[in-house]
Amino acid sequence: MIIDAPQVRSWSPRPREIDRHLLPFSNNCIYNEKKSQFDIKRNNPKDLVERVARDIAKLLTGKKKALERLAREAEQLQTEHVWKDGIKDGDGEENLMENPYSMKLEFVDDPNFPNKKVNYSYSAVQIPTDIYKGSPVILNELNWTQSLEKVFIDNRREDSSLRWQVFGSATGVTRYYPAAPWSSTQNKIDLYDVRRRPWYIQGASSPKDMVIIVDVSGSVSGLTLKLMKNSVVKMLDTLSDDDYVNVARFSEKAEAVVPCFKTLVQANKRNKNIFKESIMNMHAKGTTDYKSGFQFAFEQLLNDTGAPRAGCNKMIMMFTDGGEDRAQDIFEKYNWPNKTIRVFTFSVGQHNYDVTPLQWIACANKGFYYEIPSIGAIRINTQEYLDVLGRPMVLAGPRAKQVQWTNVYQDALTLGLVITGTMPVFNLTADANSQTQLVLGVMGVDVAISEIKKKTPTYRLGANGYTFAIDQNGYLLLHPNLQPKVRSAFLCSPVTLDFLDAELMDSKKEEIRREMIDSKSGQRKIKTLIKSVDEASLQYPSLWLVLPTYSENHIKANLSDQILQVQCKEYCNELELSNNNTEFLLNFIALMEKVTPDSKQCDSLLLHNLILDTGIIRQLVEKVWKTKDLASYGFLAVFAATDGGITRVYPNKAAETWEEDPEPFNASYYRRSLDNKGYIFRAPYPSSSASSMNDDLLNQENDTIGILVSTAVEITVGGKTLKPAVVGVKLDLETWVTKFKTLASNFTSSSDNRQLQQTCAPSDSCEMDCDYNSEDLLCYLLDDGGFLIMSNQKEHSNKVGMFITEADQYLMHALYNNSLYNRKQSLDYQSVCEPVPTSNTGAAPRGVFVVRTILAALTYGLFQDGCVTIQTQFYFTNVSSSYGIMQDCGNFWLSSSNSLLIHARKLNNTNLLFVVAEKLPCNACEAEKLALLVKDLNPSCDDMSAARYRKGPTVCYDYNITVRLPD
Repeated sequence: MIIDAPQVRSWSPRPREIDRHLLPFSNNCIYNEKKSQFDIKRNNPKDLVERVARDIAKLLTGKKKALERLAREAEQLQTEHVWKDGIKDGDGEENLMENPYSMKLEFVDDPNFPNKKVNYSYSAVQIPTDIYKGSPVILNELNWTQSLEKVFIDNRREDSSLRWQVFGSATGVTRYYPAAPWSSTQNKIDLYDVRRRPWYIQGASSPKDMVIIVDVSGSVSGLTLKLMKNSVVKMLDTLSDDDYVNVARFSEKAEAVVPCFKTLVQANKRNKNIFKESIMNMHAKGTTDYKSGFQFAFEQLLNDTGAPRAGCNKMIMMFTDGGEDRAQDIFEKYNWPNKTIRVFTFSVGQHNYDVTPLQWIACANKGFYYEIPSIGAIRINTQEYLDVLGRPMVLAGPRAKQVQWTNVYQDALTLGLVITGTMPVFNLTADANSQTQLVLGVMGVDVAISEIKKKTPTYRLGANGYTFAIDQNGYLLLHPNLQPKVRSAFLCSPVTLDFLDAELMDSKKEEIRREMIDSKSGQRKIKTLIKSVDEASLQYPSLWLVLPTYSENHIKANLSDQILQVQCKEYCNELELSNNNTEFLLNFIALMEKVTPDSKQCDSLLLHNLILDTGIIRQLVEKVWKTKDLASYGFLAVFAATDGGITRVYPNKAAETWEEDPEPFNASYYRRSLDNKGYIFRAPYPSSSASSMNDDLLNQENDTIGILVSTAVEITVGGKTLKPAVVGVKLDLETWVTKFKTLASNFTSSSDNRQLQQTCAPSDSCEMDCDYNSEDLLCYLLDDGGFLIMSNQKEHSNKVGMFITEADQYLMHALYNNSLYNRKQSLDYQSVCEPVPTSNTGAAPRGVFVVRTILAALTYGLFQDGCVTIQTQFYFTNVSSSYGIMQDCGNFWLSSSNSLLIHARKLNNTNLLFVVAEKLPCNACEAEKLALLVKDLNPSCDDMSAARYRKGPTVCYDYNITVRLPD
């Protein structure tokens, strides 16, 4: 069969039928009729950024004061505490806290802790499961920290917005306020240890440059090798993003476990996961030569390659089962007499080797020796080296008492995403005329990211405008795409999402990132693809604001009117929120009876705009929607959503089954419509579960599938253009597939008698007919991300909304190969921390912008917090609107030739691609299945070793001649 390109082109203007059907429902004139009731105000980006920066700085400064008070009082309380050698479990009051319910505490709801019930009269404690709670060390710790309760309470009295106040002790005890039941671990062992939390690690020592060398000689086998692998993995978990690391295995010679890592690399989540996978694949063979391992480590630490590193606390960690060599000549060559590189040795496994050489190596190089005879010793003994690194901080005294802010991470007590301000707490008790040189622990105060977001002017920026903030590592504090998909909060690493990984990277954004890290101000106007997710001294993050052109202005209403239907925003302080729209509306009206829209309790801009939008949407309903017969257009519903916060769906029965987010700014169709011209088609996204897929697609009322079609309302007033609303319809898929097939045929329902098709022979013009000849001809409507909107094939009805490869694998390969679609790949560091099975659907969460997202599983090891995925986003290229393809089908035999004929045409004023193709006689044609990238999962050396610009902490405490090592 020959596809007639001119004939296909003659079909494509027919979808202008869409305009004829939709225009009557999107009456822009109503805004013009109401223009006397509002003004257009221009946003000043510089002023907005400066105001937000001031507000965030003020918020963090308040938490800093609470931290300083806690650290100061903790040091004083510990100094005054009288150590009791004979203390037993049950002495004092603290034993009652082991089970809060034994005190019959009453826990109450509090808006500062939305997922927890708390008690403000007490603090609570948590002790790791592998620590004996009845030991004198722990009981003395519980005794003196009990007195912190008064400081906690005083802090909250001064600042009622404080969230968790926490003291993490070097002994492993966590005391937190307010008291709350410890988070459930769902019948699993509670593995929480405060000393492994990111905020504690950061506060307890300065940054580290670490080389880990692992003995893999033939004597290291069986259980010893397993212990060694797990020990090294746990050692990596003690490192933060301010640290740099490399790992090598050695026997007769030493080599990096990750060949791509030629030098130390940042100890971020991705690099640690790559290390972990390589470590788990190590095998034992050969004979032991300590010198080869130490030489590798010293050269890594001392050679200046220009690669970034921490520049502080240089150390070597050696894991071995034992040996007689002391490698003294290596230390004389590289480390003596200054001993600027510490060496820590770990004897792993149960054996009869003489450990004296390992002890000597550590003590001769300002390190320490540890034994790991069994799996139970791994967690404790791989973190105790931090006590040694903390000693220079203690000797530095007040200079080291600086507040530091962590990266974003998941709070262990269900507060969600937080950052934590930390300050070390020192042991100031005298011991033989000198300090004991110990870090008692770290004090922390949490700040919820949601609290910081409230300082940003979200609703003045529009749905696609946003603020974002990064730290000196380039990691995000604020960004709409900062949406980690974690399930086990306190076992996961910090959410160290780089700005360039939250966006689609290009050179302009790299420049912006560098300037932000360098604390430079300025503004830029750039055109870029948008990535979607369907999200020392006191250092404040760098803040920028992203403002689309159509959000450079905003509406300011100057009226009062009645309320019809609203979706909750932060309109008024005393407004009682509810997930039920009707209940919220009643609460809103009740509040309006007590206060005026201009009350100081309310945000007058938001409230006035909401009232304005209410009147405009009501007029649209009364003057336009109610005058139309939706069924005659093939519509299930019509809808409108506004910047003021209203979503209105008509008729009311359709509103009952409306599944889109009622908050316009969070709705995918709303945000995509603002960023694109014309009509945006969006099929319902089926869940990955095949059993529930059909339920997701079908309208509950009449078992029909609905396709959303939306477009932005654009108005110009006084030369200023903005988009204050989005309107749209929900198409009845069955009805519109019939229309689609009619439009893509040689007949039309208006001028031709469809019964004539019965007399057509295959050789006649009916051969080129998407309706009559559906057995031989494939006709598709695809959206701009390659997702199926409509098809002339009945069997594709359950594929609507899925990536086209699920219906036609070879077609997408041809479209991509011939540049109808392009793709952009990026790494996603926010995936669920579990092994991800290969999907059979190829469908993916819907993006909210121009492109859509397909996730292919890429796991660097199967560790609980070790998941990184590759995101692939497909989008239209800039090729001409019409394109004919003769795609070679490799070794596959076709009756006419070894080619597949395809014709594709973009439909004007939509995000649709109309595709007509020959139907292959079988499905044996070989092609890459673009939806799943399982064949491209191994990162290249260039990708793995590329270091991004960053600035680490400016202060280092790593060497002091008066440091005393523990006995």
